[in-house]
Amino acid sequence: MTEATAPRLEIGVQETVPTIYYQVAMPQPETHLFEVTLQLVNYPSSILDLKMPVWTPGSYLVREYAKNLQDFEAFAGDKPLSWRKISKNHWQVNKTGVSKLTVRYRIFANELSVRTNHLDNTHGYFNGAALFFRLPGWERLPIRVTIVPPHPEWQVTTALPPVGEQANTFYAADFDTLVDSPFEIGSHDLYHFEVLGKSHELAIWGQGNLQVQRMIADIQKIVQVEAQMFGGLPYERYVFLLHLFAQAYGGLEHKNSCSLIYQRFGFRSQDKYERFVQLVAHEFFHLWNVKRIRPKALESFDYDRENYTPSLWFCEGTTSYYDLLIPLRAGIYDAKSYLNNWSKEITRYLTTPGRKVQPLSESSFDAWIKLYRPDANSPNSQISYYLKGEMVSLLLDLLIRVRHSNQRSLDDVMRQMWEQFGQAEIGYTPEQLQEVIESVAGVDLTDFFERYIDGTEELPFNKYLEPFGLHLVSELEDEPYLGLKTKTENGREIVKLVEADSPAQLAGIDAGDELLAIAGIKVTANQLSDRLKDYQPNDTIEVTVFHQDELRTYSVTLAAPIPTKYQVVTVQNPDPTQKENFAGWLGVPLVTLR
Repeated sequence: MTEATAPRLEIGVQETVPTIYYQVAMPQPETHLFEVTLQLVNYPSSILDLKMPVWTPGSYLVREYAKNLQDFEAFAGDKPLSWRKISKNHWQVNKTGVSKLTVRYRIFANELSVRTNHLDNTHGYFNGAALFFRLPGWERLPIRVTIVPPHPEWQVTTALPPVGEQANTFYAADFDTLVDSPFEIGSHDLYHFEVLGKSHELAIWGQGNLQVQRMIADIQKIVQVEAQMFGGLPYERYVFLLHLFAQAYGGLEHKNSCSLIYQRFGFRSQDKYERFVQLVAHEFFHLWNVKRIRPKALESFDYDRENYTPSLWFCEGTTSYYDLLIPLRAGIYDAKSYLNNWSKEITRYLTTPGRKVQPLSESSFDAWIKLYRPDANSPNSQISYYLKGEMVSLLLDLLIRVRHSNQRSLDDVMRQMWEQFGQAEIGYTPEQLQEVIESVAGVDLTDFFERYIDGTEELPFNKYLEPFGLHLVSELEDEPYLGLKTKTENGREIVKLVEADSPAQLAGIDAGDELLAIAGIKVTANQLSDRLKDYQPNDTIEVTVFHQDELRTYSVTLAAPIPTKYQVVTVQNPDPTQKENFAGWLGVPLVTLR
């Protein structure tokens, strides 16, 4: 945008502290370029430091947002100012003798996810960390943002409050708040509803097969259930931003809003709809757990580098535990569906070999280099803190409930964490978290934490399930075990995973190999399971592959079938205590599962 065509930016000059004002325009949205103007008044130093965050809270990976910045320039009126870039995300402007300056730059935005920016001729969406500079040392100053849509019919939706009568202008109390408030700009559908006297909005971009009124009714139920758990809603207004896309799935929590992305035709199937409401329950639960109840390491964000904590298992895993439970409590699905969902989650966990390698606390600490950067060996070497954290939270909830006859539960842990840390937004240490859980459980949990959070010992599901009249059963493969997972890609059968210590690995087959034949006869990914059924454990078969364009044939000795599916079922002849425990946990008689 040239100086001649740029809208005039009016700012009231203050005497003692800088005034920060951003304008975000998108005059040619088809180019995927946001045009950002920063106007700054009364910045005291002769050198202006500007830093682009390298990550955004809630998504624990250095994403290098500065890579999308281009066309940087700085002016005092019409006079260009000299500047230099001194690191990957750090710019310096020489403003000697200047009280008012303007910085302009463009951000390329063509990645549709909840943690990045996306701009095209249908809408604009951005996250603050991926669009705005931080002024080191001045992060607590208020910031005003004006959006200039490319078309008059485009509307702006964000959790930030508007500034008086100024069109499309919003107020952020500080930089953290700006980062924590994504924007949706376009002709999206916008729905307003109330829950417990508080205002809520649902903005939907994209087309799909959703039933909006059903969705809003279920969101209202989720909000009510979670608010009841914590004793009310800690905001006056909350915004749900929903993007409908192809095969997409994800969410990112914010203090007064959340961003959701979901497959556009994923609402007719009951299973897929349940997955969506779990996503909503998960991100909404985060407004307490993570946004306000958060580890000490995340109490103040360092936007320049990784922020390490071993407690993401509680932030994300415990939230995952509740995202299954909340829809049950809200009456969106029944106990049978709830336990069926648990069976799927436990199956995912127990069929991930990496659970035997990586401790849960290490999974959290190493999120920055592992969880968001999977490779062919990831399933063998790591476990998701979402998934195992969910498992551990289940065991802790059942442990507390059985010790206190359902008069205490993990709910009490959450409430105590809210009262002790969340309301005042004081970060907790791992030791304080353990202390709160122990105080609710009424027992020393050092051994539990050493085994299941800081260690890799197998989780004893049945020990914790059986007092509630449930136990876990496994189903074996009906074929001998080879240890390969393959996928057809561009007409080639590619080995995507070779499981640790499997017959395939011991024979020398690698991920990335192209599977060609078994016993000299061509085999596809879809045929592999049926072909293996022709053999018995301890049979030796010839497996032919291309390994880095070299034809190789391996002799592989098949092993006994392994479990591939787990199911939570009722025990035979449950006793009165088991029935009572189950009813106290899920609110319905155990007999309803039969």
